[in-house]
Amino acid sequence: MIQLLRQVDKPLTFEEAAKMLNRDVGSVAKTVQWLKEKNMIEIFEESKHLLKLGPEGEEYVIEGLPERNIVQRLLEAGGAVEIDELKEKMREKILQIGLIWAKKKGWIKMETRNNKTWIILQTYPEEVDEEKILKLLKEKGSVELEELPEELKKASLDLVHRQSVVKIIEVKKHFVKLTEKALRLPEEELRVKEATNLTSEMLLTGSWRKLKFSRFNISAPTKPAYISKLHPLRKLIKLVKEIFVEMGFEEIRGPIVELAFWNFDALFQPQDHPARDMHDTFYLAQPRVGELPEKFVDRVREVHETGGSTGSLGWRYKWDRREAEKLVLRTHTTATTIRYLSEHPDPPVKVFSVDRIYRNERVDWKHLAEFHQIEGIVMDKDVSFRDLLGLIREFYSRLGLKDIRFRPSYFPYTEPSAEALVYLKDKNIWLELIGMGIFRPEVTQPLGVRYPVLAWGGGLERLALAIYDLEDIRTFYLNDLRWVRSIPVTYLEKKIKLM
Repeated sequence: MIQLLRQVDKPLTFEEAAKMLNRDVGSVAKTVQWLKEKNMIEIFEESKHLLKLGPEGEEYVIEGLPERNIVQRLLEAGGAVEIDELKEKMREKILQIGLIWAKKKGWIKMETRNNKTWIILQTYPEEVDEEKILKLLKEKGSVELEELPEELKKASLDLVHRQSVVKIIEVKKHFVKLTEKALRLPEEELRVKEATNLTSEMLLTGSWRKLKFSRFNISAPTKPAYISKLHPLRKLIKLVKEIFVEMGFEEIRGPIVELAFWNFDALFQPQDHPARDMHDTFYLAQPRVGELPEKFVDRVREVHETGGSTGSLGWRYKWDRREAEKLVLRTHTTATTIRYLSEHPDPPVKVFSVDRIYRNERVDWKHLAEFHQIEGIVMDKDVSFRDLLGLIREFYSRLGLKDIRFRPSYFPYTEPSAEALVYLKDKNIWLELIGMGIFRPEVTQPLGVRYPVLAWGGGLERLALAIYDLEDIRTFYLNDLRWVRSIPVTYLEKKIKLM
């Protein structure tokens, strides 16, 4: 190794040294570490940043930057065009992005004429640095940011800040170089007199007795091994299920496409409730409706209209069968538990569900349109609200969340109702995790259930954010292997012990 470094007269990466010596990287790392302990070699790390095209960058390479498309349309129109004409010729997203960047670069200005907005061409260059970078990345696949001229570096970083156009990936490499001590060593002292391997020939001849063997160094750097493991979110789901089973619960599953009857009506949610609007709920276009469970239809209708025999006044409106027939993507797994209750009205019932639900949410750092919900119910003759508090406290304590408090709340289908909050010591905050309560008689009586039903439900991803110390809920679904690989196999177990 020392002779090689003297010959090349420059630092080498482990991979470069292994290739030149015709050895594997592991044996080179071991040799390097041995020489480092003897103060013969220095190891240092360098970070390089690779630029690659993102999904939108791939599109822009072919179709051109959005601002360039705006300029092209203006040139075709003689230098000015009414914005509604552009809307007819360009995709809305490209138009919006193009207008923002063309105006920012001073290529266009916007004027109002006769209550209409006009786009006026000002000036434009034949080719900008951003376009040069896109072409370069298309040609080479990737380039190192540090190797680019300053003007292209700036353009690259501008494209990185434009979401999904250019991705920047940090690559860390370990280099080795000789120390002053190694450089001063006479040539005859470079021969290593320590053996690194015990061979069968040494054992047969007994020559191993005369040799000095190098010590094993388990801290020597090696090439990372990416072992197969569960996704961090899947691992948490598995743990949650195991805790429920340990507490004596049985898992249930239900359909993703659900009748509005089970998703809303059977839960005493009025048909004019805001949660049933299309901006909150995904409705199916084909098929649009399903078959209602006739056994329960009249009972649910009566409860909605008059309260039936529950002692309630109901919602005092005309219940519409057509609304209940609509098919939706379930908005909560309570639809699954209420279905199960209708089929198992006799105690004891102790079931849970951890499954996907769908809500028409705008996706951002704390909201998803598709996520997981933890749901559980207990039905028995003598259960009470205090039993529910104890169950929730026990469940979360097994996840390492010991500091729990409850506060009153309101849900259409439970009374009394509450929310459970847990204290996160490392963040010094109280985090709301689930809603809970006892199903109202308007929910249970139409199904033939005569005893109290303790129920609770909440988002799994919110719990996962706290456990994995994340700020953006989208991290779980980005398929980012760097993040997945960064989570140690035993992270979840260790984190729970510390919480």
